[in-house]
Amino acid sequence: MKSFFITGTDTEVGKTHISSLLLKLIGQYKHRALGFKPIAAGAELAFDQLVNEDALTLIESSNVNVPYALVNPFVFAEPIAPHIAAKLNHAALNVLGLSAAYRAIKAVEADYLLVEGAGGWALPINDEEYLYDFVVKENLPVILVVGMKLGCLNHALLTAAHMQQLGVNCIGWIANHVDSTMLMQQENIQSLKQRLPMPLLAIAPFNKEKPTLQIHDSLITQLALKS
Repeated sequence: MKSFFITGTDTEVGKTHISSLLLKLIGQYKHRALGFKPIAAGAELAFDQLVNEDALTLIESSNVNVPYALVNPFVFAEPIAPHIAAKLNHAALNVLGLSAAYRAIKAVEADYLLVEGAGGWALPINDEEYLYDFVVKENLPVILVVGMKLGCLNHALLTAAHMQQLGVNCIGWIANHVDSTMLMQQENIQSLKQRLPMPLLAIAPFNKEKPTLQIHDSLITQLALKS
């Protein structure tokens, strides 16, 4: 099973949107694709369990059927920072637990596992650990979703620099147009192409009615979809 971690330059930059499109793309290449949302804060009761909208989107976009609890093992009702939500609910949220949940879903028969993060890259999960500690521990290759909006250059470059500092293998980035009013979008993409140390994998235009992904050859290569 090939696993990839999907992170973002901030919260609300479209990690779930991009993960969903990638899962569908992988399925088009006749591979078994599964989404994994280990942490979600912001959920409602349905069928006597808490469910998160993003996790449900991943389930709908996957072509491998697994129980909700496997896809989203740590879910909190409150739409707040997960480490704070965990404290409120007297729940243990740590790298050890994330790794155990990761091993559980990796036992499912699938070809690809897309692990969607929560918030941005430097997300605290408790008083001492961050979500990127889990990424480093499991040696997961990373795809960075850049939310194209004012400030994205700074957010993307700082995130990439921290990944390099940690020795994380970021295989590429995806430009997701989250702000239809953003000026000079293409110029901003070009600025990031010149400055980021990893390739541009795809561009997701702003289109709420018919989401699409403009795929670059680098995405097919990095995901090894044709192998």
